[in-house]
Amino acid sequence: MTAQTSASFTAAKTSLVSVLHYHRFSKVLDVKFSDSQSCSFSAEFLRVFSPSAEVRGHGKPQLVSHKKDVAISQIVPVGLYAVKLVFDDGHQTGLYSWAYLAKLAAEQDELWKDYLLRLKQANSNRDSQLSIKQIS
Repeated sequence: MTAQTSASFTAAKTSLVSVLHYHRFSKVLDVKFSDSQSCSFSAEFLRVFSPSAEVRGHGKPQLVSHKKDVAISQIVPVGLYAVKLVFDDGHQTGLYSWAYLAKLAAEQDELWKDYLLRLKQANSNRDSQLSIKQIS
């Protein structure tokens, strides 16, 4: 499930990101823009909606599944306009510009509903494919 976004978030006028705060335990990235709007994204949501060419494809986005437990392992600033997010599954391509983050925030609920529907239609799911057993 994605984190909550303010219902009044607007992406019409993109402002700079003033604060990024990643919560390692909950795997949620809080984003605060310089115009005081803020939003939160799960690492899973950001991984699934990566702006990289390998995920976005050429016209038709690839369905990214099994990322429920993915985490962000590194946040790398790119100039004054974006960050590169490095995920613990090895994915590290794609720049999350401030404009793209604002667009994701404004469309988050709709994007997530569509994603869950596409998973269901593909007989896939969010759960990790890797099963971890604790040995006593």
